[in-house]
Amino acid sequence: MKFSKFIDILAAHGFSLHRHGATSHRLYRGEVNGEVKFVTVAVHRMSDEIKPKTLSAMIRQSGLDKKLFR
Repeated sequence: MKFSKFIDILAAHGFSLHRHGATSHRLYRGEVNGEVKFVTVAVHRMSDEIKPKTLSAMIRQSGLDKKLFR
């Protein structure tokens, strides 16, 4: 999955950019089942593929169902 697609899915489920520093890390904030969740997205280029372990970690941070990201 590409970073752009991952961020589109987050946005579709109410996540928004919370903080973007000078580095390539972006922090997205959203609410899932009444609980505030933060997802750190370390993106260099939006067209890059996300490594499988990194994708799993970001999905886990989001609290969203894994099926949404297939």
